[in-house]
Amino acid sequence: MAAGGGSPSIVEFFGGEDGYRCGYCRSDTGNVSHGMWAHSMTVQDYQDLIDRGWRRSGKYVYKPIMNQTCCPQYTIRCQALHFQASKSHKKVLKKMLKFISKGDVLKVVSEEEPMDSHIEDVAACDFPYKSESQVSQSELTPLAVDHAERVENEDKDSGETKEEGNMQKVESDSVQICADKDTPVPAEPSHSAKAVRAPPKPGKGADLSKPLCRKAKDIRKERKLQKLLQNQTGTLEGSQLQGDQAFLLQNSKPKTNQPKNIEDFIFAPLPDDAQHKLEVRLVPVSFEDPQFKSSFNQSATLFAKYQMSVHKDTPSDCGENEFTRFLCDSPLEAEHAPNGPECGYGSFHQQYWLDGKIIAVGVIDILPYCVSSVYLYYDPDFSFLSLGVYSALREIAFTRQLHEKAPDLCFYYMGFYIHSCPKMRYKGQYRPSDLLCPETYVWTPIEQCLPLLEHSKYSRFNQDGKAVDEGRLKELGRVRVLHKRTVMPYNVYKKRRKGPSDEASVQQYASLVGQTCSERMLLFRS
Repeated sequence: MAAGGGSPSIVEFFGGEDGYRCGYCRSDTGNVSHGMWAHSMTVQDYQDLIDRGWRRSGKYVYKPIMNQTCCPQYTIRCQALHFQASKSHKKVLKKMLKFISKGDVLKVVSEEEPMDSHIEDVAACDFPYKSESQVSQSELTPLAVDHAERVENEDKDSGETKEEGNMQKVESDSVQICADKDTPVPAEPSHSAKAVRAPPKPGKGADLSKPLCRKAKDIRKERKLQKLLQNQTGTLEGSQLQGDQAFLLQNSKPKTNQPKNIEDFIFAPLPDDAQHKLEVRLVPVSFEDPQFKSSFNQSATLFAKYQMSVHKDTPSDCGENEFTRFLCDSPLEAEHAPNGPECGYGSFHQQYWLDGKIIAVGVIDILPYCVSSVYLYYDPDFSFLSLGVYSALREIAFTRQLHEKAPDLCFYYMGFYIHSCPKMRYKGQYRPSDLLCPETYVWTPIEQCLPLLEHSKYSRFNQDGKAVDEGRLKELGRVRVLHKRTVMPYNVYKKRRKGPSDEASVQQYASLVGQTCSERMLLFRS
């Protein structure tokens, strides 16, 4: 999917010199990251950013400085189309099915999987609120005057190429981007880059190179069938087996040994006298949406209850303003595409209604190549249902569902995997999954990463020593800048700017977001 044809992303880069409190190891200043405020952002730009290790909290988008931060955070994605549920995952699905059908389930929190939010990275530090933008909306609105000719002539006078001085024609409410014929096609995101593949090495978790375990009963059936076939003599080819032989043959076919998938549990038929009714609703994050607006108070109340019970927040830490800023304010522009999902792309709340009451909300972003999980909050009174695990499995199933209409959408992003924090390692149990190499931004199977992380909390996963970041910055002059409400390439802005040079900051920003995003997004400069 190409970048949307609407307004471009507008970001304000903050750098990343100061350390912040870490929610994993509790260090006061060990959490070090780069950050920027996204005033608006296209779903394609955000897809490309998370494929370079970025992540959002509200409108704040941040990227951990991996070789400096106290707890390195590696972007993790699950290959949703090939996902196989573990025994503990199936146990959670069966428990929910039993609860809905019969209402009698042992109300004890399982210790096999953490019952906290399955995606809690964005709540682990307080830097988003310290870095909120103070820029007024008027400064972010490009002028209605067409400055293209003036800037182009200015660039010609300095002996630079016409391409570098190319300007956008600015309309009153949007920026119209006119690309040169030499403008490179946006690079493919990391998900399509050649991943590092090698036979699984010994490490934690299942060995995906080995066949799935089989039930002893099925093995006995197969052996008995083989004996029957061996002892049978004089049988013409194509003749039918009788009695037990036919039954065994039918029940020993490989297809009968295939494990149930998660959809078999999630969408299992319920009895007419089911004790409960569970409904999952996908609601766009927009106060213009009737469902979002009508359920806002109930959702905000649930968020406060969850934060105070699970994260020990004070009431002032989780009021409506905090809820809105953290989980309702999104920079992503809603977008619909002909080959995209019917619900469109953007930010959504996936609400879990039990008997007419919201008991959990999964905050997700639907992007061109993935469903990205942002946060989950739930009613602590229902923690016995393992809602963190259950919602993750539902989101994987939802990703598969979206894939049917949008073939490119086939991954489930779980945020960050933090190996140095044992309680966050459970994300690696959703197999098969990959981690993003922090240096070359190539996806690597987690089985290859775990031995490296056991040796060092920071590691380059791409073992090809000559491999480099293919999306790295190559031309600083092509970076797009929004300066005094006018869009221009950096090489023109540099000549217009008065005062000390900010080239180092712009260079750092462009290196972090990559050449493709730096040419599409607008970097605000005052």
